Parts: sequence; C-alpha cells; structure tokens
Amino acid sequence: MASWSTGEQHTVDAVLARRLETDPDGPFLDVVGTMLTAADVDAGAGRVAATLRDLGVHKGDRVASLLENSATGVLTLFACARLGAISVPINTAYKGEFLQHQLADAGAGVLVVQHDLADRVATIADGLGELTGVLIEHPDDVSVPTMSGVSVHSWADALAHSHAVGRGDGVDPWDLATFIYTAGTTGPSKGCMLSHNYVVSLAEQIGRAWGRRPDDVMWTPLPLFHLNAIACAVVGSLLVGGRAAISRKFSVSQFWDEIDRTGATIGSLLGTLTALIAHDEREHPAAVDTTLRLVAAAPMPLDIAAAFKTRWNVDTFSGGYGVTEASLISALPAGVENKPNAAGVINDVEFDVRIFDDHDNELPRHEVGEIVCRPRRPHVMFEGYWGRPEATLEVSRNWWFHTGDFGKVDTDGFLYFVDRKKDYLRRRGENISSFEMEKIFLGHEAIVDVAVHAVPSPIGEDDLKVTAVLQPEAVLDEETLCRWAAERVPYFAIPRYVEFRDALPRNPVGRVLKFQLRDEGATAATWDAEAAGVVFEKR
Repeated sequence: MASWSTGEQHTVDAVLARRLETDPDGPFLDVVGTMLTAADVDAGAGRVAATLRDLGVHKGDRVASLLENSATGVLTLFACARLGAISVPINTAYKGEFLQHQLADAGAGVLVVQHDLADRVATIADGLGELTGVLIEHPDDVSVPTMSGVSVHSWADALAHSHAVGRGDGVDPWDLATFIYTAGTTGPSKGCMLSHNYVVSLAEQIGRAWGRRPDDVMWTPLPLFHLNAIACAVVGSLLVGGRAAISRKFSVSQFWDEIDRTGATIGSLLGTLTALIAHDEREHPAAVDTTLRLVAAAPMPLDIAAAFKTRWNVDTFSGGYGVTEASLISALPAGVENKPNAAGVINDVEFDVRIFDDHDNELPRHEVGEIVCRPRRPHVMFEGYWGRPEATLEVSRNWWFHTGDFGKVDTDGFLYFVDRKKDYLRRRGENISSFEMEKIFLGHEAIVDVAVHAVPSPIGEDDLKVTAVLQPEAVLDEETLCRWAAERVPYFAIPRYVEFRDALPRNPVGRVLKFQLRDEGATAATWDAEAAGVVFEKR
C-alpha cells in the first residue's frame, strides 16, 4: 500500500511557463473557433492581469466570471493565476438569488461578464458591497452599460493594456487557484477552495487514466465554469502536449462535424450526452473513418459503450469516480479492462480510500457504506469550504473526507458507486441545491410548503419535481408555477414535474421524507411539462 509522498508540486502559471519553453507557438487551444498558442495565452493573460491589478486585485482576492465558453474565460483564469488571485467561475445559467449568493459569498471584488449577461448583474449590484469593478466583454457596436456603485470597463481595453504583468515568484502550489461551487443540501451552495496543485494534479490523473498522448486532440463542449473542462482541456493540454478544442455548447446534430473540424481523438462529455449521440439513428458522413479514438464520460451504461464501439469503432472511458472536493478517488488505469458497473480501481496513489458505516467503522470488501478518503500527497484535495469551517469539519469527521455517497469496493480494488447519501439532485450534468430551490418556491405567495426532489430519469441522472402545498383558497395551476420558476432559476433547474398536495410526508421530528417522494415519482396527479409540450429556452 502506498505511503505519504510529497512529490513535485506545481502552479497553473508554472505549467504554462513549461509549455512556453518547449512549444510556445504550436496549436494549444481552439476555443469556439478562436485559435490560441501558449504564447498568445501568456501575453493576453499578462495584459489582463495588469488591468485587474489596476482595479485593485491582489494575491488572494477573488475575481468572478460569468462567461460562456470563450477565450475570455481562458485568459481570465491565467490572469488570476499570474497574480495569485482566486478565479471564481460562475454558472452562466445563474440569475437573481442564485447569482447574488455566489458573488456575495465569494466576496468577489471584480467580475468579468459577457455583454448579454450583464443585465443580470446590474439588477443585483446594489446588494454586492464588495464588488467594485466589472469587465464586460462586448461587441464593438454595443455600448458598455453603467452599474450603480460599480466601475464598468471594457474587456477590449484590458486586452489592449500597454503593460503586462510578468511571471514572478509570489505564487506557490498550495495557494488557492479557484473556487468551484458545489450545490448545498441543507444550506446554500458552498465554494470548494482548490489549490493550484490540486488543479494540476487532477489534470495529470485524468491524462494518466486516458492514456493521453502528445499527439492527441481533446474536444469538449463542457463549460469552463466546471472543473472538468479546466483540468482536462486547458491544464491537461499544457501537461501532456498537443491541443484541445472547446465548443460553446453541445449539439447532437453537430457532434460529428465538430470532431471532423477539429480532428479530435478524445471527446470529454457527460454520460447523458453520450446517450443522445448513441441514440441518434442518423448516419453522419463525418463519422465515417473518424479521428475519434476515445470518448470519456460518466456514467456510461454498457449498451451506450457498446454502441460507440460497434457503430464507430470508438473506445469509451467511464471508469472513474470523484467529487469536486476530491478527484479522482477511483480511475481505470490505461490498458485495464473495467468491470461491469464499476467506476474503475481505487486511486491509491493520491488517496487512501475506504468504505465506512455510519459510525466510521471500516466495512469489509463488497459491503455497501459511505465512500471516504484522505490524501497521500499534499494539496491533492480541496482546502475546505470558503467561509464555512463548520461545514468543512462536518465532512472531515475523524479526519476522513466523507463524500456523502454510498459505494463498495471488491477484492480486486474496483469501486462501485451505489447511490447518493446526500439530499441533492443532479440534472443534465448539473448539481442542484434543493435548499436554494425550495427557498425560491417559498417566495411564491400561493405556496405554504414545498419539497424539491429528484425523480429518476429514463436517460440517467434525475428529473426535477416540485411537490407543493398551496395556501388555503389559493388559485394556481402547475404550468403557471413552472413558468414563474423559469424567470427565477437556471434553465437546468426548471422542474419537469409539479404536483400539488394537501400536505408533505414528514417524519416525527418534522423532516420531509424526500426518499418517499422520490420513490413515488411521477404519480397520476403529477403534471409533466414535457407531456404538456411546455419548452423553455436554455438561458
């Protein structure tokens, strides 16, 4: 069994510097059609860092971003890394209270935002006391709006800055690189504090598991406000060599054309997206003799993996398990065949992984319990939840990180994910806080009690259901409530199902029995938005 080992540690900016020494001008990133070399990123990040410094950003300060996939997001990440500032990428579907909570919780002093999302910031700017500056990415023919109490600047001016911040020695591998927010279950969403070394270590782990080569081209439509795209596409390409292509969004009809356009050999997706591709019966000319050799996604049912192999001779990788706080807890080593329904082999290089019962007693192999872990190397896990020491201690009971997920390990070391212990939902690749959702719905004047919970989806992950109790004599129909929600929650959190009841099921101490509601699923009294033909724009 592996013991504690220090090993090499790195910063994100140092990994960029290493690429500059070996391949400054070769293709590095294709971000929605914008081609960037390592030298391009280095120069642009230095100028943006100078603008951020002019706005008062120093080491340890938080710089938030509200951006769809773009070169702007990449340069913001590296500009923060250059200064030792903390990048806080925020889901572009967020608005209202969701957006305000994360900006306020992070204490962001500067925000980088694309122009068509700036109005969301303007409506909440008064409640963000620490936000002093906004950089807006906007077309030349669009004016920069004003915001009360906040200085607003043009991203184009930042890129044209006459000076640039050079690479210094003030940032260490254990310094914080980014906050990635994870959905809250019994409280608001929490910012996972991730060090530079964590981000680089995760990129190395994934490259190792994929057997990634310098001649590989990695393609992904996953957003840069999630850790996957940052680690795999951006940092991973610096580590291994080669290049990556990042699309704005996923499209089934355009998938094979994108692979053909970019010459991708590896695709990084979500399990639900691979199912959509496999179930697409159209024959795409670009799929013939494709350059694609590997599609990585989780979860991926065996029939989906088989479809990729038989139809297009493309291998698949789904042998991995991790959470934002600790990744990768398990992975499938290159060249090792996964077992059916397994999440690869426990990663005993970076982590000590065990299965515990409710009292932290270790369980024998093949018995189901909570997946827990602790690091075998420095700074390969999160550094805690920002501003929430109690929450950090809660998941660190007996100095083991408790994932909140049930699983088991067999005698060969293969890990099997069984179910979620936490009361959260996952829909279309996004974690959703039931606590935050219920707070929104309780703001409706007709609702007196509500539970937001999961209903199993036929394509994997969850569909969202709202089970609500109305005020006496209130008049409200399900579609009206659903449309009301669409104005207040991210598009992926708009409920598919709504059901009104006289009361919610509760245990003796008053806790809502969500497992019962989940098991009941869509009942005869449940309204289904999809069946009703109600469609919402993905914004």
